[in-house]
Amino acid sequence: MPPDPGTPADWLRHARSDLSLAHKSGDPDTLLETLCFHAQQSTEKCFKAILLKTLIEKFPSDLSVPVDVSDAVALTDYAVTTRYPGAYEEVGEDEYRDALRMAERVMAWVESVI
Repeated sequence: MPPDPGTPADWLRHARSDLSLAHKSGDPDTLLETLCFHAQQSTEKCFKAILLKTLIEKFPSDLSVPVDVSDAVALTDYAVTTRYPGAYEEVGEDEYRDALRMAERVMAWVESVI
């Protein structure tokens, strides 16, 4: 049974789905930019899971955000810039792997907090 809609657990369920999609490389018809978008979406949904928890229970004052989690803000570029055709540099394999690593770190940290 899925979690109640809109709960932190539900946001994490959707974040896991995006992260799963971000791992689907290898199909020649799938752009790495699209996979990076899913990595960004996973991270955004993880942060929203914490935000919901924050609004409900108030963020603990002793909760510190690791630097590697804060660095995931760089994924925001994939939410808009690479989602649609345009003038941007094509995403390479290394950049794609970095996006996945950032999204995975955020997922692990949020799961440890919630």
